[in-house]
Amino acid sequence: MKLAFNIFIFLLLNFTALAIGGFFTGNGVASDWYYNLNKAPWTPPGWAFGVAWSTIMICYSFYMAILYKANTRRNKVIALYAAQLLLNVAWNPFFFYVQNALIALFSILFLTIIIAYFLFSNIKTMRWTSLLISPYFIWLCIATSLNLYIVIYN
Repeated sequence: MKLAFNIFIFLLLNFTALAIGGFFTGNGVASDWYYNLNKAPWTPPGWAFGVAWSTIMICYSFYMAILYKANTRRNKVIALYAAQLLLNVAWNPFFFYVQNALIALFSILFLTIIIAYFLFSNIKTMRWTSLLISPYFIWLCIATSLNLYIVIYN
């Protein structure tokens, strides 16, 4: 029962963070600023971002609930999770509202490092459950490359 409650809490937190980030996206992809950027050739279509983030946050919520239950260093887990949440939300206003791709790049780099830490430092204890955080890590690597491309070529 407690695991189900933890999954619910992480789902609530993760999707709230996505909603807040989405609020700061504003016109985002439809804006003239974004439209006129020189984007990477491997940039996915706009609809893919919503599908990817929804899937990622569902998997990540299950991962975090299981990690939280299994971990004895819960304060560290929660501190890193909170930092991840903040960096995830912060990317959108940095990129779309402030229109500063360099600051956004630093945000997503630190976010990727935290997710990599979760993945690789817990892989022995989490085993197959680590597959649940793998899509997040892979997507962040792709998103970081897209952000870096924009920084370099604009």
